[in-house]
Amino acid sequence: MAESRPLYLGPRLRRLRRELGLTQQAMATDLAISPSYIALLERNQRPLTADLLLRLAKSYKFELADFAGEDHEEYNKRIAQVLRDPIFADIDLPALEVADLATSFPGISEALLRLHGAYTREQQALAEQRNTPGDSQGTDPVTEARRFTASQRNYFHALDIKGEELAAEIAQKGGAAEWLAATQGVRVRYLPPEVLTDTLRRFDRHNQQLLINDTLDSASRAFQIAMQIAYTSMTREISGIMRAETFASTTTNSLVRRALASYGAAALLMPYDRFARAVETRAYDIEALSRQFGTSFEQVAHRLTTLNKPGMARIPFFFIRVDPAGNVSKRLDGAGFPFAAHGGGCPLWNVHSVFRTPGEVNTQFLELPDGQRFFSIARTVKAGGGSFTQPSVTRAIALACAAEHAPKLAYARDIDPKTVLATPIGVTCRLCNRAACTARAVPPVGREILTDDYRRDKAPFGFDDG
Repeated sequence: MAESRPLYLGPRLRRLRRELGLTQQAMATDLAISPSYIALLERNQRPLTADLLLRLAKSYKFELADFAGEDHEEYNKRIAQVLRDPIFADIDLPALEVADLATSFPGISEALLRLHGAYTREQQALAEQRNTPGDSQGTDPVTEARRFTASQRNYFHALDIKGEELAAEIAQKGGAAEWLAATQGVRVRYLPPEVLTDTLRRFDRHNQQLLINDTLDSASRAFQIAMQIAYTSMTREISGIMRAETFASTTTNSLVRRALASYGAAALLMPYDRFARAVETRAYDIEALSRQFGTSFEQVAHRLTTLNKPGMARIPFFFIRVDPAGNVSKRLDGAGFPFAAHGGGCPLWNVHSVFRTPGEVNTQFLELPDGQRFFSIARTVKAGGGSFTQPSVTRAIALACAAEHAPKLAYARDIDPKTVLATPIGVTCRLCNRAACTARAVPPVGREILTDDYRRDKAPFGFDDG
């Protein structure tokens, strides 16, 4: 017969009391015990008896199994994760001591979690302040627009539903150009850039013509036609989404509207249900998917971040696009990747190195300072061009997901993420405490630099232990 062990649930009891908005005195009255006994229970200085557990469940209407789960294991994980911060790297922290801290000293543990949370937020704020020139007033429209899409997890149900409906109609008519002619009386024409004064797409309302730059490749042509359909046939859905929000400026309003139209265009070209099934069949092979749907590598990568439909969600991804100077021109987060709002990214991330191998897919396992691991797929993409005289721009895009999902991808089949040596990266130098990083550009916020009169380490900076 298994020996029963005392049940210490101090942190969970305290959380329950706070969620209910009760003081220790009020809870003690409800349970017919003393406030001091509640305090001892919350500090794990007394175990929770079976009788008291039953009284809790009866008084506050919850399932015993939900309340008495292995909460201390999750608490232990959170403490262990905080203590993996490189700022503690030179301190011996045995796992047994960490577990004992989480179990026996919940008050100290919670204080440590709160302090580290505040420290992390202050680091972020200081890094952004130091990397933002001047004292800018007001809200940056690009940041506000990105924040809006992130708040929706880059998924807009109404646009996907409308996109599938329109895609079915377009297929019946034989194509998007044919659908425009039949339903809107709009003729699609392809003209040279000098005629279009270097625009990619222009709608001639007077003559009911959609004019497309003829130097665009087939995927870009299809996308520009889909944009026209989104702007004219998804107006109700786009307006409905925007009416629910209030933006700080007309510029933000325009950026969000354009982002929603782009989303709608992607929903037309890659209808949700069909695309989600293809993603599973093709094991997230971006090039294979782009050929199947007649879209570009970047368009497919972008679409993969939107697959959050309830009941048909797929692997969550983070997407970023950068130029050779490191400027970020697009960012979409569906994977919880903690990208810095300001300042340069980590040069050890493969999104910055793929410029050396243009057109080739490069993969990499990443590990952040807090122990989070990701799998990154990066490749260069080209925009513009189309003729000898037309300039082109080469950028790099990266698609990243949690490392645990990597074996589901064509790029990492039969690989156990736990056995792979991941590249240690930071969000940005200002927020990374990896003292031995040779790629560091600036010291992290809050660390004092050691003088190197008599010694020079391999890393650009040495730090004291304070």
